[in-house]
Amino acid sequence: MADKQDLLLPIANVGRIMKQILPPGAKVSKEAKETVQECVSEFIKFVTGEASAKCRKEDRQTVTVDDICWALSALGLDDYAGATVRYLHKYREFERERVNQKVQNEVHSTRAKSGASNYKCIQAGKQTETPTPLLLFKVTDQNGSSSLTKLS
Repeated sequence: MADKQDLLLPIANVGRIMKQILPPGAKVSKEAKETVQECVSEFIKFVTGEASAKCRKEDRQTVTVDDICWALSALGLDDYAGATVRYLHKYREFERERVNQKVQNEVHSTRAKSGASNYKCIQAGKQTETPTPLLLFKVTDQNGSSSLTKLS
């Protein structure tokens, strides 16, 4: 059987998170870190178990972030579900901007290397003078929350 410590979050990470909320110079005892470590790990197992049960019921093998948000709400933790959805929206927005910036940097790099202001771009078997922009569309679920998705 796996060692108990293998089933818990790393204590260094737990301690680091705990220290972020405390005033500078404050210390956290080993026992406090271990207690929070066990509580947080149990909380994660509790929520994940509920999400996993939903997936099994729907004959799916992958737990998604939507399943976790559903589980939080189903367990009466609506505040956590709302915070998770807001965080996820901001994270996806950040990632979208990062991808767009990377694409723009690659386009500028390609132009600089070729020395040309216009270059050929092949898409779906036809040549164009300019690259096709990244296509994004907004998806709104039944709860009214929305996210941007790139078209691939």
